[in-house]
Amino acid sequence: MESSPPAPARFVDGYLPALLALASRLISGEFHEVVRQHGFSVSEWRVMASLADGDPISIGELAQVTVTKQPTVTRLLDRMESKGQVERLPHPSDRRITLVRITPQGSRTIERLIGLAREHESRVLAPFGLARAEELKKTLRQIIDLHTGRPGPGAAADASADAEAGTGTDAADAGSVLG
Repeated sequence: MESSPPAPARFVDGYLPALLALASRLISGEFHEVVRQHGFSVSEWRVMASLADGDPISIGELAQVTVTKQPTVTRLLDRMESKGQVERLPHPSDRRITLVRITPQGSRTIERLIGLAREHESRVLAPFGLARAEELKKTLRQIIDLHTGRPGPGAAADASADAEAGTGTDAADAGSVLG
């Protein structure tokens, strides 16, 4: 008969939100040093990285993705726009919404840092192997999707990967992955 591992000594040592927050702080903190060494603030890095694929997104969505208050994002975009890193665009069908996208200059500026971010991520995940690292990311995307009440950006990629592997997941399966 297989026994379960002993319970952590402190509540927070086994509490998922505390574990996620600590892991995020430690891993992000390592890379934020690199960001600052390259002349960016952490907020600028988050904005540039969120816009790096080139697709315009609303300022409200950018605030959500970067975990930054919308007025702060607006002020940050003012500075970044004056440096030629981003540009604002009108929404094609809703005048109330302003879209923002990275400029070619902004893309060139952030390209090296994105490469360094990928290298950092690889070093962080290397001890777990590729399969466990991808499963961790998939599980985190599922947690995010479940708690935002809608499929997130990872849902389509996960479904595609599941289809290729023949391991489809649905809402019932998500519960077994998470707990």
